[in-house]
Amino acid sequence: MENSERVKELKAFDETKLGVKGLVDAGITKIPQMFIHPHDNTKKISNSSDTTIPLIDLANIHDDPSARRRVVESVRYASETFGFFHIINHGIPVSTMKEMKEGVLNFNEQDSEVKKKFYTREPKPFMYFSNITLFNSTTATWKDSFLCNMAPVPPKPEDLPEICRDILLEYLNQVMKLGTLLFELLSEALGLNPNYLKDIGCTEGFYAFGQYYPKCPQPELTSGALKHADGVFLTVLLQDHVGGLQLLHKDRWIDITPIPEALIINIGDFLQLITNDKFKSAHHRVLSNAESTRVSMASFFSTIHHPSTRTFGPIKELLSEENPAKYRETSVTEFLVHYTTKCKGTSPMLHYFRI
Repeated sequence: MENSERVKELKAFDETKLGVKGLVDAGITKIPQMFIHPHDNTKKISNSSDTTIPLIDLANIHDDPSARRRVVESVRYASETFGFFHIINHGIPVSTMKEMKEGVLNFNEQDSEVKKKFYTREPKPFMYFSNITLFNSTTATWKDSFLCNMAPVPPKPEDLPEICRDILLEYLNQVMKLGTLLFELLSEALGLNPNYLKDIGCTEGFYAFGQYYPKCPQPELTSGALKHADGVFLTVLLQDHVGGLQLLHKDRWIDITPIPEALIINIGDFLQLITNDKFKSAHHRVLSNAESTRVSMASFFSTIHHPSTRTFGPIKELLSEENPAKYRETSVTEFLVHYTTKCKGTSPMLHYFRI
């Protein structure tokens, strides 16, 4: 598509403030050119015992030292091998998780005129949009989203949409508490003091995306999320029963099958950087679907939306003559600039920071 025509199409789409759901509601049978992706030749493999992400049970880790040691070892293995793992008995009730998924669905399927009031690309505590990088990505993805910034500056209740306000605050506050525990386990998995990652600022910033992936008339031509790695410290993902999330592992795509009571944890690029490649940030994607609408709630630990001059580099306690630093120090702000201007979200982000 000619650039001027593409920009015109993007602007016309954005100005509707109706997102991808607006296209579906209009009854389209062919997706617009801006959503068509180049074909991915990477092969997919079926799940088996060695291509399924670990499932880690957090039960009794506060009371039983041996149970905690087993969990820490499982977290270490999963973080080094897959960069992804499921957790159960994490302390967030299944009923709360169910209500949060319903909240994402209800927000996106409410009256369009009410929803449009939240549509913006200007930084706010709560933002609704379609494709946050719409104007600087090579192709658009088949999803609509809302963004809720929770920390270090929490939103005021009146900033949040009434239809999902209460569950947003309840669920995300619980995920923030869970994040503190996860960073303790990750610190211990690195052989460090349990508070190490928290103390250097890994839990300071926290935000979440409510993702809505409508049915797609031509799912083979587009995707819900292109191949990418998360430019954060850590991601906590709540996905519904529909499926479609895939992980790139050993140059093959594997399905991450939904488990109703589980949350998905994945290592972000920033955690790979500060652990000097000990923990791995894995590429993943979301497929489009012709049969069902999919929702998810992705919560991220990073100060991306509250930039600071604080810099991060490989943790000195992990370095030695045999394991020298592989990355230079960088700030979250600099990292984000590279992510949005050079990587387009699809190429290896960490490459730009290697020594």
